[in-house]
Amino acid sequence: MSRPDYIPSLDGLRGVAALLVVGAHIGFIFPITAPHLVSMGDEAVGLFFALSGFLMAHLYGSRPVTRENVLDFLVSRFARIYPVYLAAVVLVAMLSSVQNLDFVQPIAGGADFVRHVFLLGSSGVFWSIPPEIQFYLLFPVLWLCLAQPQRYSGMIVGLTVVVVVDGLVELPGPGILLVSKLPYFLFGALAGMMHSYWSSWIPSTLTGISTLFLLAVFFTYRHIFPGFSPEFWSLQSAVAAAVIVGLVARQPPIAADVLAAAPVRFLGKISFSLYLFHVPIMFLARLTFDGLMPEPALIVATLFVAVAGAWFIHETIEAPGRRLLVRLWQNNRTRMVPHETPADQMDRAIVNLQEIEKRLLHGAMPETQDGADGTVIQDSRDEKLRA
Repeated sequence: MSRPDYIPSLDGLRGVAALLVVGAHIGFIFPITAPHLVSMGDEAVGLFFALSGFLMAHLYGSRPVTRENVLDFLVSRFARIYPVYLAAVVLVAMLSSVQNLDFVQPIAGGADFVRHVFLLGSSGVFWSIPPEIQFYLLFPVLWLCLAQPQRYSGMIVGLTVVVVVDGLVELPGPGILLVSKLPYFLFGALAGMMHSYWSSWIPSTLTGISTLFLLAVFFTYRHIFPGFSPEFWSLQSAVAAAVIVGLVARQPPIAADVLAAAPVRFLGKISFSLYLFHVPIMFLARLTFDGLMPEPALIVATLFVAVAGAWFIHETIEAPGRRLLVRLWQNNRTRMVPHETPADQMDRAIVNLQEIEKRLLHGAMPETQDGADGTVIQDSRDEKLRA
């Protein structure tokens, strides 16, 4: 990975979070083992949300907010999510329709299937996809705030009020609406913006050790101190998730050695397919191998099958589907997005000069444009960043 905006440690962080979601759902497949398991699924999903906000701000925050860039962003995000999501919905609906199979997280009936197709369903892990898509639709507004904070200060204040009210009301976390998850995305985006501006900071080994310690505390504190914070989905957890993502993104020593290791990054590469498909794959694997080995060995076997299946789905559905949709958009965008002609660009430049002249005549200094240094982070859609 030679891209300047590719952060290997974040891939590893995503892989750890995906593996913890899988571990949280072992109890659905093996109910006898469930009482002995510690679930960290909520923490992992919260980290996913903060990571998504971070990457959106990191990848797009310094780009000019134009119609073409916004459409490129929306198409890229849709292509990233929807093809493999739809494949997972179809598979779960098929398993749910088989009589006497008793699939553990069913999509019940045609109406429920349609809700999932239109990103309004909440069966199993699918509940987290609608908030993700809703954040993508909101992000152009946040993008404007990042690009021109002085001009859109009112929007920034409004988003801040929403976050504060959200924290005071303590809305329940799981659910298909963005509002209760918004602090995770917004604090993650703030961490992404700070990462871009504080590029000169070089973390120490102590920072790396502290990062791993914070990550361990983030996932375990509710189980070590159950009376301290029984509800995970809180403002404090959102801040903690964003801080961890921001620290990991700096790739501090020790922490980077762990999270950027090849096996962990591999899990990050296939994390979305693993997240969507692990329950049906493990369910089918247990039906296939049940009775052939003791349950502990069977759990390990189903985990390996889930990882192998997720890799296969990533290579055959997720990555090709994303490339296909992006390629179709690129081949047709010139007909759908009007481009400025050289004459249009010249007219706009003349108007801008006239505006500057008016400000100077009235004794006002010309406003500087954010991102005037022209720095743009390139986002190759074929690389391994996940959001």
